[in-house]
Amino acid sequence: MSKKNLVVAQSGGPSPVINSTLRGIVEASRDLARIGTVYAAHHGIEGVLKEELLDLTAQPAEEVALLRYTPAAGSIGTCRYKLKPSQTEDFERCIEVFRAHNVGYFIYIGGNDSMDTANKVAALARERGLDLVGIGGPKTIDNDVGDSEFKLIDHTPGYGSAAKYWMHAVQYANEENCGSCPADPVLVLQAMGRKIGFIPAAARLADPLREMPLQIYLAECPCPLEQLADQVNDQLKKDGRCIVVVSEGFDVGNLGEVKDAFGHTSFSSSQMTVAQALVNYLNRVGLAAKGAARANVPGTDQRSSMAYASTVDVEEAYRAGQMAAQLAANGDSGYMATILRNPGPIYSVRYDKAPLAEVANSERKFPAHWISPSGNDVTDEFVRYAKPLIGEGMLSLPMIDGRQRLTRFQPIYAAQKLPAYIPQAARKSK
Repeated sequence: MSKKNLVVAQSGGPSPVINSTLRGIVEASRDLARIGTVYAAHHGIEGVLKEELLDLTAQPAEEVALLRYTPAAGSIGTCRYKLKPSQTEDFERCIEVFRAHNVGYFIYIGGNDSMDTANKVAALARERGLDLVGIGGPKTIDNDVGDSEFKLIDHTPGYGSAAKYWMHAVQYANEENCGSCPADPVLVLQAMGRKIGFIPAAARLADPLREMPLQIYLAECPCPLEQLADQVNDQLKKDGRCIVVVSEGFDVGNLGEVKDAFGHTSFSSSQMTVAQALVNYLNRVGLAAKGAARANVPGTDQRSSMAYASTVDVEEAYRAGQMAAQLAANGDSGYMATILRNPGPIYSVRYDKAPLAEVANSERKFPAHWISPSGNDVTDEFVRYAKPLIGEGMLSLPMIDGRQRLTRFQPIYAAQKLPAYIPQAARKSK
C-alpha cells in the first residue's frame, strides 16, 4: 500500500483549542497506514501557495502533545487569505504544490469559508488528475458553522472555551460593579460576535438563576439606543446598578468599520467600539443613578485565553481532529468531521461527518426562541444547551518557573521543489 502525505492548515481567527484538533490529526495519522508525512502549511493556505510546509511528523512527540495546552495559532499559523473563483493561478498553484510533495490528503481547519476552500481544492485536484482527499476540521468560537437546526454540527470546537471565558468574565465584572456602583453604576462589556449571538449569550451562564442586574444585547436583536437607555435606567431604578453585555455587531451606528480579506468587519481595528459608543450615549443622555457608565472591551484574548479553556472543549476538539484524520485515510473526500449531540438528559456526543458543500452553503443563526421576549436576555433553553460545553473544572496547565510551557516546533520544512510564488491577492496589494 503506497502512502500519501497529508497537509493540514488553519484559517481565520484561532481559538484556545484549535491546536487540540491539530494534535488529534497528527497523533491519529501515526497509526493510519495510508498516511505518510504530515505537513502543516505555514499560515494556512498561504503556506501552501508559498510551499512552506512544516514537517510535523519529524517533531518531538512531547511538542505535539503540548498542543493540548497551547492556544491560538502560533504553532503553525493561520491566515485570512481567501481563494476566490477568479484566482485561478492560486488554485493551480495549490495543485502543483500537492503534486510535488506527494500529497493525497488536505485537511483545512476553519469555518464556513475554509470548508468551501477545502471542497473546491479537492474538486479541482480531481479535475487535474490528482487523487486528493479534501477534509474539513470544524473551528470557530462564534459557533456559526453549520445549520440552525444543529443537524450538521451541534457546536464547533472553540465555542465552549469562549463561553467559559465569558461566564467567568461576567462573574468578575459583577464583583467589580457591585463594589464600584456608587461611582460607576453601569458597566458595559463588549463580546465578540459580528452577526451571531452565541458568545454574548454565554454571559447568562454566569447567572443562570438571574440574580445579577444583567442585560444581554445580541446583534440579531437590535433596538434603538433610546430604548436600550430606558431599559438600563429601569434596571438602575430597581437595583442601583446594571451590567450590560453587548455584541460587537450590535447596531449603534457608524463605527468607521475596517474590513478583512473575507469582507468581515474587524471591530477591534475600527475607529470606535460598540461598547464605547454605547457608554458615550448613556453618559450623554444621563443615568437614573449617580455616577457614570464605563466600558470593558476584551480583545483577542477571548479566543486565546488557555487558562479559561473548557476541558470538554479541549477533549472534543482533539476527537474531531482524530475523526478528520480517519475520514482522510478512509478516502471520504468532501466531508467535514462533525460533533453531534446524543439525545437524552445526560450530555454525550458522537463524531461523524457532514458534507462540505452543505456546511459551506449553510448559515447558522441564533435560534429566535432562545432570545427572551424582552430582547435583552436569553432563555433557560439556551442555558441547557450551552452549560455542558464549558465543563466543570479548570484546565491544569504545565508550568516551568511560573511560565506556561507551550509547544515550540523545530523549523523543519520540506525542501521546496517549485519556483517561488507570490499569491495573487498579495500581488494586487503592491
